[in-house]
Amino acid sequence: MKLGLGLGGRNLNRDNLRFARQAGVTHIIAHLSHYGRDWEELPPAPSGTAGYTGNPQPWTFEELRDLRAMVNEEGLELEAIENFNPVFWYDVLLDGPRKKEQMENLKQIIRNVGKAGIPIFGYNFSLAGVWGRVHGPYARGGADTVAFLEPEEPPIPNGMVWNMIYDPHAPAGTVGPVSQQQLWERLEYFLRAILPVAEEAGVVMAAHPDDPPMPTLRGTARLVYQPRLYQKLFDLVPSPNSQAEFCVGTLAEMAEGNIYETVETYSRQGKVAYVHLRNVKGKVPRYYEVFIDEGDTDLIQVLRILHRNGYQGVIIPDHAPGMIGPAPWHAGMAFALGYIRAALTLIQQG
Repeated sequence: MKLGLGLGGRNLNRDNLRFARQAGVTHIIAHLSHYGRDWEELPPAPSGTAGYTGNPQPWTFEELRDLRAMVNEEGLELEAIENFNPVFWYDVLLDGPRKKEQMENLKQIIRNVGKAGIPIFGYNFSLAGVWGRVHGPYARGGADTVAFLEPEEPPIPNGMVWNMIYDPHAPAGTVGPVSQQQLWERLEYFLRAILPVAEEAGVVMAAHPDDPPMPTLRGTARLVYQPRLYQKLFDLVPSPNSQAEFCVGTLAEMAEGNIYETVETYSRQGKVAYVHLRNVKGKVPRYYEVFIDEGDTDLIQVLRILHRNGYQGVIIPDHAPGMIGPAPWHAGMAFALGYIRAALTLIQQG
């Protein structure tokens, strides 16, 4: 098993790549869902459009090649790209008039990812995205972290998907309700189109479970909000290149299932593309993200199960509480990375 770190937005820069290398990281997961094309100089969002995704063109082979080269120059490997920019595929998610055109662009992105030598592409097929969490002093010692505390759920406005604005000039109104059947049909359309391309390109498509794992959010259905629904996704369009972006914290938050049985089930099948590792207290509809060593889940047991089942992929700390000091994010991540690195060393040495 290999130690990784997820970097995105303005955090995806050479200084943080060096921080990762200094912390013992060997692999990077690059989050590219937000606006902007230059990995080190993202433009500001337009005034009044918080979360605006901009109007980028699909990522080219040259851009992805150069991103991988930047990571390699700092002594690291680029394991995965995580998340399409919502502007690339909003009508695929919404079943809108441009879905065929957008699907062709997604196929080309995956071809470019494979050509650039990046083995995994993570995605989250969701309309509401990661939404409704609040910050507060919920982790040990009053460290700043996030929680989900049964928020009000206003409907998703037109021009927004995945909690990001793709069209600040969209007409008034909302996306409206979306049923489970509708969302699974849209996912099947996406998988039937993308998986043959991914197989040809040598890219694994890794599906993230819904976070927060509610059956509906903001009036729209969710897909993988219980552990058993990963199996439904894998069986919907069977392919060795259809795997899980295996978020242990999200899976532990789910109302059903046992986290250790879930890890056993999917790692035994070889369906874990890479792992997000974090700890939580509680389950939906109320939970708190905490330090990696203080939550409800025994993460050492999780890592032992993965190791026993032959998992050799990348493990990254997911969210980490911010710690007191001039660099809260770096301190929180350094704590989590040190914990995971020590655990992996002990487990792999037997």
